[in-house]
Amino acid sequence: MATTDMHQTGAGGALGSLGSAPSPPDAKPTGAQPGTGSGPPRRGRAKARMLQLFGPAFVAAVAYVDPGNVAANLTAGSRYGYTLVWVLVMANAMAVLVQYLSAKLGIATGQSLPQMLAARLPKWGRYAFFGQAEIIAIATDLAEVIGGAVALHLLFGLPLALGGVITGGVSLALLAVQSKRGQRPFELIITAMLVIITIGFVSGLVISPVSPAELIEGLVPRFQGTDSVLLAASMLGATVMPHAVYLHSSLTRDRHGPVTDPAKKRHLIRVTRWDVLCALVVAGSVNIAMLVLAAANLRGVAGTDSIEGAHAAIAQHMGPAVGVVFAVGLLFSGLASTSVGSYAGAEIIHGFLRVRLPVMVVRLVTLIPAIAVLLAGASPSWILVLSQVVLSFGIPFAIIPLVYLTGKRSVMGDSVNSHLTAGAAWLTTVLIVALNLGLVYLTLAGH
Repeated sequence: MATTDMHQTGAGGALGSLGSAPSPPDAKPTGAQPGTGSGPPRRGRAKARMLQLFGPAFVAAVAYVDPGNVAANLTAGSRYGYTLVWVLVMANAMAVLVQYLSAKLGIATGQSLPQMLAARLPKWGRYAFFGQAEIIAIATDLAEVIGGAVALHLLFGLPLALGGVITGGVSLALLAVQSKRGQRPFELIITAMLVIITIGFVSGLVISPVSPAELIEGLVPRFQGTDSVLLAASMLGATVMPHAVYLHSSLTRDRHGPVTDPAKKRHLIRVTRWDVLCALVVAGSVNIAMLVLAAANLRGVAGTDSIEGAHAAIAQHMGPAVGVVFAVGLLFSGLASTSVGSYAGAEIIHGFLRVRLPVMVVRLVTLIPAIAVLLAGASPSWILVLSQVVLSFGIPFAIIPLVYLTGKRSVMGDSVNSHLTAGAAWLTTVLIVALNLGLVYLTLAGH
């Protein structure tokens, strides 16, 4: 039976930090496991039970289709056509592995990554780690609130500051639903928003001619000059968001609760593999669709290096209806991602500081800086770039401890990473950290 060497500091999690108890699993994976039984009906029931356990990864996947990704993908497609499709494919493959490790950590240990780090750090280290993680949460919210504000401006002409307030208010309402109704309704709402995001960003391909030959050619790694290298570093380096790494472990912990039965734990980890794979395939497909949309319709069009400019170009070249659908996708991208970001911020506070704050306080901690920046009149595109640079600094602090802890048998028990998984995880870590450091250097150097 797998054990851990940590102090059980509580499994209240992100929403436990908001004053609610962790939700029990919606379906108990006891009894017949998938693949057992005597006939199709039994296998069908097993598959249905497995699908009922899906959800945490779809919440985490929202981080991969936030407004920052929208800006980077549209810029890549409009400037370089299909050339950088391979970057998104590689980035998504790395994201699948990292998010799986985070999810597995929550199931195997019954604790989130922030909780586990807090239990192993001295007091000063715990506060220092919290400080950088909270800065990351603020930078994340900056990009996501701005994305929602820009979408509301495009759709209804609202001032950016007012749009930011509305975006924050909607995220607060979503968190209130999770706090009162439990995690499963929250997962379903976020998943529904992910569907809307997918429709908003993919629908343009229905009326857009895509070159299959160029798309396949885009899978071959190559560049087109120094600027394309910088953009590729931005796309790859900012793929794995620190807040999503912290969050996923708390999502699986809160969803499944403490798991002590080894067979049940193995079953949940198997289900989690499929949950992560399906969710990240959706998110990766959306990102690729955005790049392909820009490559097919906006190549060489001026002004597409900003979300507003890309929206104007889409409306002009593909019709106002497509522009509206795109703006709706952007709006739900901002609303969903800022809600998920606030959830992550709650877990960061709870995990590192071991305190429970009201949901209003948690929401305002990251929302106020975003509104202040909008009121100051800063360029949304500049803020998005700056937020990605800040996120780059936080990546090593999240991913290195994750890979280290999931590779320790004293922590994970029988769920410890295999040699193959550990090797792939450390290789992915080196690539992600190097790319993020390269992105920071190139950005600060003005390239």
